[in-house]
Amino acid sequence: MNWNDYGANMNDDTSKTRKTKKPLGGYEILLCLTGGIACYKSADLTSKLVQAGAGVSVAMTDSACQFIRPLSFQALTQRPVYTSLWQSSEASSIGHLSLTESADLMIIAPATANILAKMAGGIADDLVSTLALSAFGACPIFVAPAMNERMWNAPPTQENLQRLKSRGVEVFGPGEGLLACGGVGLGRMAEPKEILHAVAGRVILHPPKSAGG
Repeated sequence: MNWNDYGANMNDDTSKTRKTKKPLGGYEILLCLTGGIACYKSADLTSKLVQAGAGVSVAMTDSACQFIRPLSFQALTQRPVYTSLWQSSEASSIGHLSLTESADLMIIAPATANILAKMAGGIADDLVSTLALSAFGACPIFVAPAMNERMWNAPPTQENLQRLKSRGVEVFGPGEGLLACGGVGLGRMAEPKEILHAVAGRVILHPPKSAGG
């Protein structure tokens, strides 16, 4: 979908303003990172989402924090970054519930084979997997996988993906190219610009939750 066509999907006057100013103005995106070299792309994605007008909250696993510092995302979003289940998004709220309840869309980028397996099995043993489980029924869920080609093609990974798709999770990517292992193949996280367009095309189908939608 062309960026300039986004407003055509909305029927009220607000969509015309959003089209000419900030296409994602008023929308809340929950961006979750799991461990992988593709975390650097997530910083670019965060910047693009913010520039498009979205409010972006970021959650990271311990492994993701080994690849990129939470401070980078705090600077980009002007919001606290969540790295632990023991953090609360508000003094009186359970963090993982309030974050997914307020989000118009949750995206896990990069999504490792490990988080896909946890989601498929309903495992919630860290912040991101707990957010993913609590997001079902609260907001749409996108995943942007990134992993070695053999891991991507492994039968357990493909079975997990089919489970997730059957539950309404939208899978974006991966792409083909040079991988962190040094080989070339399928497994690269989709480019931030491509993810931005996919996210925008999905969320504008409905008014933002902040508008009572």
